[in-house]
Amino acid sequence: MAPRTVVRKRRILPIPGQVLVREGQAVTATTVIAQTELPGKVHAVNVVNLLGIVPQEIRRYMLKREGDAVRADEPLAENKPFIKWMKVQVPSPITGTIETVSEVTGQVFLREPPRPLALTAYLDGHVAETFPDQGATVETTCSLVQGIFGIGGETVGVITVAAGPEDELTPERITDAHRGMILVGGSLIGRDGFARAQQIGVAAVVVGGIHDLDLKQLLGRDLGVAITGTEQIGFSLIITEGFGRIAMARRTFDLLASKAGQRASCSGATQIRAGVIRPEVIVPLSERSTFDVQRSTEETSGVGGGLRVGDQIRIIREPYFGRICKVAALPADLRFLPTGSKARVLEAELDDGQQIIIPRANVELLET
Repeated sequence: MAPRTVVRKRRILPIPGQVLVREGQAVTATTVIAQTELPGKVHAVNVVNLLGIVPQEIRRYMLKREGDAVRADEPLAENKPFIKWMKVQVPSPITGTIETVSEVTGQVFLREPPRPLALTAYLDGHVAETFPDQGATVETTCSLVQGIFGIGGETVGVITVAAGPEDELTPERITDAHRGMILVGGSLIGRDGFARAQQIGVAAVVVGGIHDLDLKQLLGRDLGVAITGTEQIGFSLIITEGFGRIAMARRTFDLLASKAGQRASCSGATQIRAGVIRPEVIVPLSERSTFDVQRSTEETSGVGGGLRVGDQIRIIREPYFGRICKVAALPADLRFLPTGSKARVLEAELDDGQQIIIPRANVELLET
């Protein structure tokens, strides 16, 4: 969590396209910074089986050639019987173009029209760098809150507080006025709350905890270990503390509550393993102080020189994922890890008094 920091997001198209912004340009979260066209889906039609011919003869029966446009149900090929009522035509299953006619397999491959893809800035800020044919890096001065787990993709909305840090975000607390908003809840949201959020059309929900069975029902499946963020659940969900009923950390809640009424960008994308990705709420700031930004970045960037004995931290890797503890000691020397590698570690005390040793890269600072 950082009340004031600088965030840079590298926004890149999946395939080459056209970049629409320039370096230094001011952008909003919904500004399209680059665009491209994704190739359409390919469909195969087994013409030789449908006409009862051999593959080498397929071109004699084709009514269309490679590159020709076709409409759905338009004939692609037909046989040439002596009796007209025995004629058989092969219709196109889609509207698109003929890509390949194979004399080896006897199949015709058609491709749907390309799908336009518009890449937005995601943040209110400015363009720090552009990459020809690929995209740009967007930078903003902001308040940043990162969760422990989330699902759902990127969204933008106005922050509103719907429950206190220890309260449950019940369906009654979600009203029609919350459509398109980012709801800051309390200690828990359940399956009835999910249904209400979907019904109203909220942009995102930020709460302290969630029951795993409710999450399974929301997704309709067990959550795997791959990256989240592509789930189509109607809103983005960001969990700040962990699984179960857990009050949102007061410092986190107070920061989000202080931004009520302001527009924010958020994403539920999460990856716990290598290449950690954290769910986030980003609230752009209207004014900028270089000194304050630099100081905040140093204090919250982590875990290197910013940690002190007694600091409250949260563990962001297994086997203690999500546990909140206190820094007990900061050994200066590198230590061997169970993996065989050497890293800088810290000694932490869990809430039950247990002492553990963990890599400093596996924690985040909660209190400065």
